Amino acid sequence: MTEHLKIDAPATERRLDDMAQGLVGAPLDRPEGPLKVTGRATYANEWQVDGMVHGVMVRVPGNSGRVVLANRAEVAAMPGVLAVIDDPRLLRNPAQGTANEAPVQGPQEAAYLGQLIAVVVAQQFEQARHAAQRLEVTLEDAEKVAVDPADAALEPQEDQTVAQGDLDRAMAEAEHAIDVTYTTPSHSSAPMEPHAAIASWEGEQLTLRASYQMLKYNRNELADALGIHPDRVRILSPYVGGGFGSKLGLAPESVAAALAARETGRPVSVALMRPQVFEATMRRSETLQRVRLAADAEGRLTGVGHEARVSNLPSETFAEPVLQATHFLYSGAHRHSSMDLARVHRLCAGSVRAPGEAVGVTVLESAMDELAAKIGMDPVELRRRNIPEKDPVSGKEFSSRRFREALDSGAEAFGWVDRPETRTRSEGEWLIGYGMASAARVNILMESQARVRLAPDGSVQVETDMTDIGTGTYAILGQIAGEMLGLPIERVEVRLGDTDLPPASGSGGSWGAASSGTSVYVACQAIRTMIAERLGVAETDLTLKDGQATFANQTRPLAEILDGDEIVKEGQVTPGDTSKAVRQATFGAYFAEVAVHAASGETRVRRMHGSFAAGRILNAKTARSQCLGGMIFGIGMALTEELAFDPRHGHVVNHNLAEYHVPVNADVPQITVELLEERDDWANPLQAKGIGELGICGAGAAIVNAIYNATGVRVRDYPATLDKVIAGM
Repeated sequence: MTEHLKIDAPATERRLDDMAQGLVGAPLDRPEGPLKVTGRATYANEWQVDGMVHGVMVRVPGNSGRVVLANRAEVAAMPGVLAVIDDPRLLRNPAQGTANEAPVQGPQEAAYLGQLIAVVVAQQFEQARHAAQRLEVTLEDAEKVAVDPADAALEPQEDQTVAQGDLDRAMAEAEHAIDVTYTTPSHSSAPMEPHAAIASWEGEQLTLRASYQMLKYNRNELADALGIHPDRVRILSPYVGGGFGSKLGLAPESVAAALAARETGRPVSVALMRPQVFEATMRRSETLQRVRLAADAEGRLTGVGHEARVSNLPSETFAEPVLQATHFLYSGAHRHSSMDLARVHRLCAGSVRAPGEAVGVTVLESAMDELAAKIGMDPVELRRRNIPEKDPVSGKEFSSRRFREALDSGAEAFGWVDRPETRTRSEGEWLIGYGMASAARVNILMESQARVRLAPDGSVQVETDMTDIGTGTYAILGQIAGEMLGLPIERVEVRLGDTDLPPASGSGGSWGAASSGTSVYVACQAIRTMIAERLGVAETDLTLKDGQATFANQTRPLAEILDGDEIVKEGQVTPGDTSKAVRQATFGAYFAEVAVHAASGETRVRRMHGSFAAGRILNAKTARSQCLGGMIFGIGMALTEELAFDPRHGHVVNHNLAEYHVPVNADVPQITVELLEERDDWANPLQAKGIGELGICGAGAAIVNAIYNATGVRVRDYPATLDKVIAGM
């Protein structure tokens, strides 16, 4: 029987604080770490399946028209070739993951240059690759279509519109006001592990070994694409080599592998080549953002305006939610926010790590720095003065918020008091500057289920189809189970990434740990109740630690109490009233020191600090790692990362890791992270909130603001490459 918890009220009992094992919050290592560093963790394209053959996907050479394979028969006759497939069920666009819409199919019509429209299957990979390269693809009845958002049709996103008071009047009457426009480019998730899948059929049952983040959705998407019932699909994804949003939803390789395996009667492996990953998975939309801020003589905001333009394909509903943190981060009675969606024929736009706030907060925080400079006020103080008592748009209370503490603690840890005046500090030819920015990210809970097995010997197994994309899920779920049932971590096994297991929330939106962790908590709480009933005591009077149960002045081994029985419980959590009753969000602050070369404009980040508050920290080591990764992502956003599109056809020009510049070791300085103590009873019984994406949301702004402090140059067109910096100098 499944124990179901709907979060309709704050979890004020805080049961985790009463546990004795001491696992939750501890900086424990990831249990799968040794497997990964020794090459024993099997990733999607590393499975050795008997009889496996290989498929290579083929891209379309244009952005509109009907696709024709001109020499199909010739390619099909090449040595080793088993099939040339351009089935209508192949995906045209990758799926988003949590969307209710069916995957967009039908590759016979081109939508963007680089779209994957066919798969060639052969005995050997080299044969498949050679044949795929020989396949001639032409487009009939091609039309001129928009590839530049500036030339595209715009669709207002009414659900993003906020209009309160009179912003124009507030701007006109303000003692200090700014009206600035920033642009951010498209970004690629660029996961280290390419998208890959191995499909095999046993009768009517399909097994897919793939690299995905949200298996219960992916299973349904694959079944929908193939026209079969989800019960006939099993997806295995125990290890994922990075996703960052690009593996939230089904991608073209999985449907291609499944169709090819069905047609050839053999297991088929399809792995996207690196350029195909850049061209045919998810991109973050570029943005054009106008920010208006009005303040009184004391620097208190009277008006906040944020307007944005983002883009996507004509067939897609997703629109980068750049405005969502602007609604609650700062006060201001007069507010106006709006967003337009431009319909362009570029690759599909979707969730890239921290969709919305990653670019929205970054621009807002750049604008706040401009306002601070115009007023002549310390940027930290400006933010302190504008922390609202309640959500300024909805009027809701905040569930928990240590925003001010993050600002103060971060400033002290970084040494912000020593911040130089603009362009006053140098070391030889290097100009030195400090910059800061706030961090904010919405908090979400998703439905999730898990099964917990307490074995007769007192060991525990946790089972759920939750994924670990490098975030520490194996560790965290083991810690929760071990804490609740009083077992050392060595006696807890966690099984993940298999749709035969209870369906979890999946890894996305920073909701994975709290959602899947709560389902484990619920199952363990039910097991504790059963143990207490056996002993004739209340569950709250039972202490479990190191495999021993202490109750009524007695201590007995857990295995003795079980007496040969196994206890199995499933836990399920669903969001309830608390998700709407209050504003749930996470907060933080970034501080950065940069050196900018006076002759070249080259920027080097010399050190960086982040202070974050995200509810209960479930594992201090994995949480810190997530913040480090987020801040490194911010360095890329600030200085190097940009998908470049050919203005003629809209295809990605820099579709590889050689020319899409993610930060490497030499780009990353000493980074320090502080995790503030916090509990959020409104979030879930763990009192934990998402942290994976918080570390990105505004990080780039701290660096670009530091460039201004060093040089006096404002770069409003991200990233702040040296040509843009030197042009201002």
